[in-house]
Amino acid sequence: MFAASNTFPRALASPSSVASSPLLHRFGVNYTPSHNWWFCWNDWNPDPISRDLDDIAALGADHMRILLIWPFFQPNPHWVSPAHLDRLDQLVSLMGERHLDALVTVFTGQLSGWYFLPSFNRHSDGFFTDKVMLDAQELFIRELSRTLAPHPNVIGFDMGNEINTCWSTGTSTGDAWMSRTLSVMNSALPGRLHINGVDHQPWFENTTFSARALAAQKMPVMHCYPYWTGSIKYGGAMDPPSVKLLAAMATLIRSYAGTQNKPVWAGEFNTCIKELPDGQQATWLDQAVGAAIEQGVSWFTYWDSHDVNRKFDFNPLEYTLGLLTNDGKVKPAGHVFKGLADSYRGKPVAFPTSSLPPPPTDHTQEGTWRWILDWLGWKPDHK
Repeated sequence: MFAASNTFPRALASPSSVASSPLLHRFGVNYTPSHNWWFCWNDWNPDPISRDLDDIAALGADHMRILLIWPFFQPNPHWVSPAHLDRLDQLVSLMGERHLDALVTVFTGQLSGWYFLPSFNRHSDGFFTDKVMLDAQELFIRELSRTLAPHPNVIGFDMGNEINTCWSTGTSTGDAWMSRTLSVMNSALPGRLHINGVDHQPWFENTTFSARALAAQKMPVMHCYPYWTGSIKYGGAMDPPSVKLLAAMATLIRSYAGTQNKPVWAGEFNTCIKELPDGQQATWLDQAVGAAIEQGVSWFTYWDSHDVNRKFDFNPLEYTLGLLTNDGKVKPAGHVFKGLADSYRGKPVAFPTSSLPPPPTDHTQEGTWRWILDWLGWKPDHK
């Protein structure tokens, strides 16, 4: 485990200016608490969290995405738990002491294959349109904002953890909800960067949010996993459809935005290929980030910080995705992450100058993959 240190990388810009300042590369992690996973919100102990944050800062990270569990924080549509708000306040303060900025998810929702639905949850269409749900959502955002506003190290809100994997609807309804929610967030917590971190699906096909509306955000976000996107159908773990997935998806997003100068945030990325040895996972990370930087990807937030304790019941893929072991030892990918962060953190982003292809004409999984393979110039060897 890294020894605790008083020297940590400083955040690159105050959150109030982060959306408008010249873009600089940033490196961070999706935080997975080593002690009791995110169940720790209900079993609060800041000591192991402090140790985790020391180790994360020592890796060269400058920010973390932290996952709220919605029903823990808001068990009733008219009430948000003061105890949980206080724990969030403590966590963000501990992060600030280590110069780690915070991206805070809101409607989670779904996390690592488990569903965390509030007791007042309505059916999928109700999430986006039901007045009880909308009023509860606004109350939660405003209560969170009162807690977070005094903290200068808060980047902003992520609307949830891949909302479309928990609640789905037509794209017109989803886009209207996203616009409304973004307006509430900008009103409640102004001057920050608020995003909608969906999984890969809306970029690949019409589901819940339209690709054009997502691409119109100040900083569109992509979640890139060779396993979950189906990259491994088109080549091995170290072939271009996997290693250059971040680069390809960034180009796909810019095709919907209509400009090469659109900043893109890799909000989650990993291979999720359980059979890949630690050494190859580290090589993949190095090559994937290098290719993404060449395509002007701005910020990188790796999934995830720590391996998950096997005492919990998760998909086997979840246990070994960390840069650090569950007891804080640095894995090969952690060493690569530190090297990348130290080399690129704070340097200006260079956007591509090549001509931008139009978006796929066939906005389906198959059609989008044909578009990506054409952009890569890769012809799969189907046996």
